[in-house]
Amino acid sequence: MVAHSLNTASTVGIGEFRRQPGGAIPSDQASIVWAMGVRGFESRLEQAVEGAFSRVFKSTVKPVEFGRKLEREMDNNRSVSVGGSTIVPNQFSFMLSAADREQLDPISQTLTRELADAAREHARDEGYAFVGGVEVELITDESLRQGVLRVEGAFHESDGASPPGSLRLSTGDRVPLGEYVVSVGRQNDCTIVLADPNVSRHHAEIRPTSTHFEVADLGSTNGTKVNGVKLNAPHALCDGDEVRFGNTAVTFEAS
Repeated sequence: MVAHSLNTASTVGIGEFRRQPGGAIPSDQASIVWAMGVRGFESRLEQAVEGAFSRVFKSTVKPVEFGRKLEREMDNNRSVSVGGSTIVPNQFSFMLSAADREQLDPISQTLTRELADAAREHARDEGYAFVGGVEVELITDESLRQGVLRVEGAFHESDGASPPGSLRLSTGDRVPLGEYVVSVGRQNDCTIVLADPNVSRHHAEIRPTSTHFEVADLGSTNGTKVNGVKLNAPHALCDGDEVRFGNTAVTFEAS
């Protein structure tokens, strides 16, 4: 079991995470949403890396290019699944020259994380679905000249029978979901331990099914809410749902 500490002043009582093994937008609005999405990605990236942002991107590929190519790769390679949903690539490889890759190295982790978030956001806006978790990598391509950026998207299914899913904490950290039950509470033996006095020792569980994940309250004192509605029975989670345990909120993402 791997422990991951989460320290934040803005999050009420998030203590640590322990991992166990194991509708489309109308066309007349599409360009507006696309521009907002790309600008949002660029703004988040700039805030994340602060001063390093201007230095890194002064003489190399611009962040807006990453966002544009990512969304175009998703749009151009969308397909229809057997179940009728529109699916798009979930693994993205960005190819850059050796010089550009070297310049990006100080912020590569932040860049790939923000690109994955941008993919999830674009999929949510367009009503797309993923067949597995979203992954982004930066690759050196010696054949490319400086300033040139290429991207290749691929479909990669999640391992096992469970659909892709994760819980996003207010810190930005993600708890991946899989073919195992994720327990939430104040007790140290829970998968997600919350240092929130309004959370019960064994508060709730996130359970996998063959088609989705569901959240179930375990008779907690203060209850579990999904999008502000208190649960009386297990509830199937949808992309973007806010799940609140006591005073602690997390967001479910189907990727």
